Amino acid sequence: MTKEEIFNEVKTIVVEELDVDEAKVTMDAKIQDDLEADSLDVFEIMNELEDKFDIELDSDETATTISDVVELVAKQVEAKD
Repeated sequence: MTKEEIFNEVKTIVVEELDVDEAKVTMDAKIQDDLEADSLDVFEIMNELEDKFDIELDSDETATTISDVVELVAKQVEAKD
């Protein structure tokens, strides 16, 4: 799975969870600052991603931007294969 495919899935989940405009969800978007997510929103997004990709994300990893999230997911998806 490519990072672009992962980004598209992440974007879909973020748009649904945060009810934000799809155009705001870019690789550089800061999850809490730009997309106004609180810690519960971030937790729910991470849970959705774990379910979607059948992976386990480390809660110690910090993801500030959408790019960080895509990298975390990509790393776990690659490790699973």
